[in-house]
Amino acid sequence: MADKQKTKVYLDGKLIASTSDPKAYVAEIRKHRRNGLIPNELNVAYLKSLNEVHINSDKGRVRKPYIIVEAGKSRLTDELKQKLKSKEIDFNYLVRKGIIEYLDAEEEENIYAAIDEAGINSKTTHLEIDPTSNLGLTMNATIFPEYNSIGRHPISANFMKQSQGIYATNFNNRYDARGFVLFYPQVPIINSSVFRSLNLQSHANGQNFVVALTTYYGFNMADAVVMNKAAVDRGLGRSVFFRSYSDEERRYPGEQQDHFKIPAPTTEGYLGEHAYSKLGDDGIIEKEVEVNEGDVLIGKVSPPRFLEEQTSFDLSQERNRDNSVVVKSGESGIIDNVMLSETAGATKIVKVRVRNVKIPEIGDKFASRHGQKGVVSLILNQEDMPFSSQGIIPDLLLNPHSLPSRMTFGHMLEMLGAKAASQKMQRFDGTPFSGNGKERIEEYAKILEDAGFDKFGDEVFYDGRTGKKFKAKIFQGVVYYNRLWHMVSLKMQVRSRGPVQILTHQPTEGKPRKGGLKFGEMERDALVGYGASLLIKDRMLEQSDKAEIWICKECGDIGYYDYVKRIPICQSCGSSSNLEKVEISYAFKLLLDEIKAMHIFPKIGITKE
Repeated sequence: MADKQKTKVYLDGKLIASTSDPKAYVAEIRKHRRNGLIPNELNVAYLKSLNEVHINSDKGRVRKPYIIVEAGKSRLTDELKQKLKSKEIDFNYLVRKGIIEYLDAEEEENIYAAIDEAGINSKTTHLEIDPTSNLGLTMNATIFPEYNSIGRHPISANFMKQSQGIYATNFNNRYDARGFVLFYPQVPIINSSVFRSLNLQSHANGQNFVVALTTYYGFNMADAVVMNKAAVDRGLGRSVFFRSYSDEERRYPGEQQDHFKIPAPTTEGYLGEHAYSKLGDDGIIEKEVEVNEGDVLIGKVSPPRFLEEQTSFDLSQERNRDNSVVVKSGESGIIDNVMLSETAGATKIVKVRVRNVKIPEIGDKFASRHGQKGVVSLILNQEDMPFSSQGIIPDLLLNPHSLPSRMTFGHMLEMLGAKAASQKMQRFDGTPFSGNGKERIEEYAKILEDAGFDKFGDEVFYDGRTGKKFKAKIFQGVVYYNRLWHMVSLKMQVRSRGPVQILTHQPTEGKPRKGGLKFGEMERDALVGYGASLLIKDRMLEQSDKAEIWICKECGDIGYYDYVKRIPICQSCGSSSNLEKVEISYAFKLLLDEIKAMHIFPKIGITKE
């Protein structure tokens, strides 16, 4: 019975021992680790709910440094801080001396950590090195996250990853599959210590927008935003999209090889003379040539799949096939650069980069660093935009209802702070947990009052269309906005006719395959509810996979039409006079075939309408 009450000890998931006093056992290991008797890479945790001790020393664990607290006092004294500043000691010294220790996710369950020294009490075991260490690098690069709802943080982090900017300083020498580069990236007026430490100004990914919180005749309902056309014409949010294509002259068995050249008209799969009109003599397109969907960028001829193919006169003949690289469906642009090189196997390789300038248009997506996303619903002439009493015309109109419901008060604080910083002509700090909100607002309010503005950022506005003064004051400020790579020009997809899948005879799926938009079950249900039966038939049969098949009235099996005898025949019962042509979905015919494959004979009964 006593053995059952003992706590099991696991090392990297393997049972190695048991103990009757797990807390003392764990405390002893931690004491030895802090004194340097055992490696500091080792972590130990007592999981009370499982009554198990877990010791971890394996690779790949994420660990975080904490300052050790003993008897209500931090081990990192002012004297050690001073030595650290003067570089007499380094961070590793503090780890070796047991002042700072790295904890993994399991050991973190055993600690009681304080955010700062003011929060230390008798139960505190550890202290955060800095309050910002609660958050990852992405969130630390934003500002004022502590004033936003926690649900906005992952959304904001995702938007930062999707934003257009300078992703690499050598982007003009790279041939990435696709890349976005913002034309005029700016450093945010309010940034954080991590933003500065990581030197993110070299990879800026947004611009400072003048934003007014107001509705505009219903155009910016919900998340939609209205943009100033004059600002867009001056380069606001403008970017360039790079798409790279590559190909190589591969070698095949039997001394066969691909060749870069303009394919001859006799080549199998020849695309037509117009498709190759922009190629040079070597079969490769040249720089600064304008290309559109379907144009050939790299002309390539590949050997036949089979060494000999029969011609119409039963003569054996080798036929090369066209394997050229063409511009993707729905894309266009100008050839930015062409690179010729060799692979490790000494085969020629060609890379072509196409550029396309992307000017903000209706349907493009913008987002602030606080998770406030918006799709452009209207690009308005400057003379129709609302303007302040000082003549300032905002770049963007944001619906005020989008702020209280999402509790992104950091967005409003940035508007006020960046507006104040603009008057001071300097950048302000917005590092997470670095200041008191009330004191910040008072500081910003004083700067704005001294500059002649309303202390809370409200301004008198006039309607650009009517010239009338708005009854209410409108909150206006400056916000750092990111342009995201969700652009309507890259997503717009439409087709009337096009390719179908060989198996199902239904239209292909996806923009690259010239596919249609899916008409799914829920869309069908909407039409059923509306009673539009003929429209359902048109969408799901006529425009999809309608098939005309012969059904035998005697045995109920599917027959076929013999074009030599010019009669329908049932291969099951041999009847040729009692078959009827029926329109069905080809997917239903496939279902019947699958049922037959399971040795079940489905019979179709036909009745008169």
